[in-house]
Amino acid sequence: MATAAKEGGLGGAESSPSTPLATPVATPVSTRSVKWEKDVEDAAGALDRPLLHKRCTNTTSQMAVVGANTCPIESLDYEVVENEVYNQDWRSRGKLQIFQYQALKWALALFVGLVVALVGFFNNIAVENIAGFKLLLTSDLMLKDRYMMAFLVYIGCNTTLAAAAAALCAYVAPAAAGSGIPEVKAYLNGIDAHSILAPSTLLVKIFGSVLGVSAGFVLGKEGPMVHTGACVASFLGQGGSRKYGLTWNWIRYFKNDLDRRDLITCGAAAGVAAAFRAPVGGVLFALEEVTSWWRSALLWRTFSTTAVVAMVLRGLISYCRGGHCGLFGKGGLIMFDLSSRQATYTATDLAAVMLLGILGGLLGALFNYFVDRILRVYSLLNEKGARSKIILTVTISVITSCCTFGLPWLTSCTPCPPELAGKCPTIGRSGNFKNFQCPAGHYNALASLFFNTNDDAIRNLFSAGTDREFGVATLLTFFVTVYALGILTYGVAVPSGLFIPVILAGASFGRLTGSLVGSISGLDTGLFALLGAASFLGGTMRMTVSVCVILLELTNDLHLLPLIMLVLLIAKTVADCFNKGVYEQMVRMKGLPYLEVHAEPCMRSLVAGDVVSGPLITLSSVERVGTVVETLRHTGHNGFPVIEEPPFAAAPELCGLVLRSHLLVLLQGRIFTRGRAKASAAEVFRTLAPFDFAKAGSGKGLKVEDLGLSEEEMDMYVDLHPITNRSPYTVVENMSLAKAAVLFRGLALRHMCVVPMTQGRPPVVGILTRHDFMPQYIRGLYPNTIPR
Repeated sequence: MATAAKEGGLGGAESSPSTPLATPVATPVSTRSVKWEKDVEDAAGALDRPLLHKRCTNTTSQMAVVGANTCPIESLDYEVVENEVYNQDWRSRGKLQIFQYQALKWALALFVGLVVALVGFFNNIAVENIAGFKLLLTSDLMLKDRYMMAFLVYIGCNTTLAAAAAALCAYVAPAAAGSGIPEVKAYLNGIDAHSILAPSTLLVKIFGSVLGVSAGFVLGKEGPMVHTGACVASFLGQGGSRKYGLTWNWIRYFKNDLDRRDLITCGAAAGVAAAFRAPVGGVLFALEEVTSWWRSALLWRTFSTTAVVAMVLRGLISYCRGGHCGLFGKGGLIMFDLSSRQATYTATDLAAVMLLGILGGLLGALFNYFVDRILRVYSLLNEKGARSKIILTVTISVITSCCTFGLPWLTSCTPCPPELAGKCPTIGRSGNFKNFQCPAGHYNALASLFFNTNDDAIRNLFSAGTDREFGVATLLTFFVTVYALGILTYGVAVPSGLFIPVILAGASFGRLTGSLVGSISGLDTGLFALLGAASFLGGTMRMTVSVCVILLELTNDLHLLPLIMLVLLIAKTVADCFNKGVYEQMVRMKGLPYLEVHAEPCMRSLVAGDVVSGPLITLSSVERVGTVVETLRHTGHNGFPVIEEPPFAAAPELCGLVLRSHLLVLLQGRIFTRGRAKASAAEVFRTLAPFDFAKAGSGKGLKVEDLGLSEEEMDMYVDLHPITNRSPYTVVENMSLAKAAVLFRGLALRHMCVVPMTQGRPPVVGILTRHDFMPQYIRGLYPNTIPR
């Protein structure tokens, strides 16, 4: 029968029932020395306070901010459940089925690359055509001197597109708001939340990103492409969606969290490859930034996925060069052919680059600080409902439109260079020299940056041999505006990425720096723009290897490698002195229980027994059906320790761990006995197939209410041996909590049983889950303790 004891709080939906965690005078049972500090919360810093208010009780539903909404979250089962069902499944597979499983792994990975490449191509072509039509319409009106009408059309198009994107996110898929990289990063760490990778999120991510970028926001579609790639991989890996009637039985092998995690890693890498045309950079981005577990086999499969993306995009771009892709007809897909005019540099040049790295690190850390503040303000507005999200988005769109259309009027017109008489000014299309309101033979430098798509603005800033095109005042105005708008825009209810705003701000700042130090440095201002973008990326996102390779693939110039490496290392080092990377910062603010590689310092003074809390719910190896049903109905736990009791054992002992989902499938099979007796495994396999225990997709899963058991069946018994994991991971109660945390993360666990040190006690003391390793939970238990 079910017994009560002390249980560890279960992360996500498997937390303990609402019981107080601790009183203010709670003392750890470990014998290590600790000191008491009254203001430990203040010392923790602002980043330890998520957007969600942490409760002082260990509840059954952990909450986090996903997109712009709050929703319950739970952990993922990456551990292989080695029970009799699993063993029977693998024993029954022949060589042909094993080959089919391995072949399908590769086929799915390559197919994910194909689909993500097509989605990325569609995004770029859609943005170029929608934004291009808007810019052409506005330019035609300005050529007729109808400036007020041009402004009204420009701001009207932008606000309409912004409102449509916000409405999709607010009403259809709130999880699609933002870049989605923090959510993908959390998922690959073992955290699942409602609709993170749902088909509705995928569709809104694609169309919302197109609408948001076309609306002229200072945001990019590159960050959302990572989330899009993960959604595509999840949709294909789970065999479609039961909710929408789209399922494929032949793909049933992948209905588990472990294989789905690997496929989603491939999808995230494919998203970066499709966004930047950087296949190697995509693999390194997945390795460095999003995934928590990596191995050589996954590296090889991920690289194959991004290779497919690169080949498909190259073929599609060749097709676009024939003029089949709409207004601009070049396929977009930001490729900056930066040709540095000199491959050598002096000590003075290196000093200028180091200064750029230091300033980029400082400004990147400041950017992260302001993003943190603005997200907290926006969270208060988003709590008021969908209408508030749309109003906020439209307001930011109006501000952005006024800046991008109004600021170029404050700049005087510049005569076109004589050598560019055929290309200057640019009228009615993308280019370096925008005519805007200037007379013939003149161009507006600020309009060349503002009155363009973001990709074209970056091309203009990166262009080499154009030192005199943009003046200091123009670059300073553009940098301050983009820097501020990038902070204000991130957090509105549209799919938005940070890559492009950071690159824009960094490139303008780098080119500004190059203009100021031009008298002492021989480097091209376009090269300074690239290095400035690298310094800002290093200062905000704190990535080094992946950003370095992505920039090299974007610019197609290997000679820049030493300078990019230098500026990235300096920017990251400087920025790390002030705060964390923007994605780590957002993961913590959203309340996602992310497990870091290294244990928190406060865990060194505690042991595993200090954080487990009760009551612990256990089940007997042969349990009454009614007891199992009531346990499932009144608790939200995902795992239950199974105790072997007399007459099946001489003394109570830990038999293993059983999952909630497996219990529901077993009860639905109605393999019951009238007395407490073991059922043969053959009888279970005659009624249930191994694939019946596979994890449900994004549709509706099995619930207790769906069982429909009769009163007679409730009084019968069910044998749990066939579905019990006989070899759960266990730790002794006096093990260091820091060591347990490293073990828990390294093995990608969801549950870890805590067993007693001495005999004569219950065979299991409690269960550790990711919630028990969260610093907020530990401080809730012992608010006045910090390690010496």
